[in-house]
Amino acid sequence: MIRYLQKLILNSPNGFISYSDYIGAALYHPEFGYYMKDKQKIGRQGDFITTSNISDVYGRLVAKWFSRTCEKTNLPPVFCEIGAGNGRFAKAFLQEWKDSIKAPLQYFIVESSPYHRKLQSELLQGDFSVVQVESLSELGPFEGMVFSNELFDALPVNVIEKINGKLFEVMVGIQEDKLYEQQIPLTNSEILSFLEESKIILKEKQRIEIPLAMEKMIQEIATVLTKGLVVTADYGYTNEEWMDLRRAEGSLRGYYQHMMINDVLQHPGEMDITTHIHFDYLIQKGMEVELQLLTKLRQDEFLLKAEILKELENHYDPNPFSEVSKRNRAIRSLIMPSGMSSHFHVIVQQKGLQLCESDLFT
Repeated sequence: MIRYLQKLILNSPNGFISYSDYIGAALYHPEFGYYMKDKQKIGRQGDFITTSNISDVYGRLVAKWFSRTCEKTNLPPVFCEIGAGNGRFAKAFLQEWKDSIKAPLQYFIVESSPYHRKLQSELLQGDFSVVQVESLSELGPFEGMVFSNELFDALPVNVIEKINGKLFEVMVGIQEDKLYEQQIPLTNSEILSFLEESKIILKEKQRIEIPLAMEKMIQEIATVLTKGLVVTADYGYTNEEWMDLRRAEGSLRGYYQHMMINDVLQHPGEMDITTHIHFDYLIQKGMEVELQLLTKLRQDEFLLKAEILKELENHYDPNPFSEVSKRNRAIRSLIMPSGMSSHFHVIVQQKGLQLCESDLFT
């Protein structure tokens, strides 16, 4: 990877590349990219964990909620998951659909990583009918639901910083095989447009990530979804929250063997790189392509409204290692104020529908 980055940087017009180009290469290069490699990334043996990998409760609950939503809205049971990782969410969803719903279902997985597509196929083969594609453009227009869990936080971002009252873009250079940062005057018109549209004014010495790739992803989703719901589960901030001084250093982080690393120029191609997303920009750009905001909830609030408490077993099992006890602990971990879900939000957008939040829940 370092040889590839060296060539990429030295061949660039000014000897530097943007953070967006660096993250794009470090995560998505076909051969050297972190997500593309045949290497476990999720779970205890990987570098990070997701909500859907804590237990099958999450996927099973979303399946039930989706089924009820289809009945209320007359949407066809077509479910499209973008960025399915190791496939555990899909398996839990499909198992619940098979066990309790027992109705026709179309399930699409959009996954750019060959390694993850292989894991998904191995996990789901034989028992379930799933269509895997590499990109949204491979799907024809459909009605239904588009779902993602920690998708937007893994997209490449640019980084800018305010120094002595002026805006600079933070670029990436290389010297003696070592990557380093270099600030250059901000001239990128797309970044300037983002700041103007978002009405974000940086304070002195503040840096922030600029998610230009987010708009393209939203447009792709809106193109294939002709009618239905877009459900996005991720962590991020509103524009007001971004301006809090506690976030003056931005949110760009790496995760390597379950350790958080502030310098994402370390271990290129060997660790996950992530950033908090811009919720207001996601909502704003969605509205521009007919994805109207329906609701924004903290993930634990969403799970409670989707009736996760009904999943708790009513009887007590003194064996802490039993499946009942493990399942109940997983449910509690998803809704406790200090749990993982409190850091996530679920944004629901609608297209071609006239729903209110109460229509989504019993």
